[in-house]
Amino acid sequence: MILASAAVDWLAQTPGTPTGPEFGKASPVGLVLIIALLVGTVLLIRSMNRQLRKLPETFEPEHPEADQAVDDGTDPGAAVPPAEPATTDESKKSEPPTQAPS
Repeated sequence: MILASAAVDWLAQTPGTPTGPEFGKASPVGLVLIIALLVGTVLLIRSMNRQLRKLPETFEPEHPEADQAVDDGTDPGAAVPPAEPATTDESKKSEPPTQAPS
């Protein structure tokens, strides 16, 4: 508490007579603020580098066979038609499925 009151007294003091054209243009508070921002930036960069080191070298799956079996021969975004039930009628097996015109 004493330190806080001493800081308030120091900041509240009026300076003597101002001298020179550069008087009062810079403040020690600005220097402290810039140093605090630099320290925060350095800590953020170190933290991000630590997180990036945890990532794998590649995101490719180790065994892509299952994915490739599904993807081969299909268009992106194409819907897979539902499987037709097995029937014994020969005429239905030889006819291609029909679509209604749009």
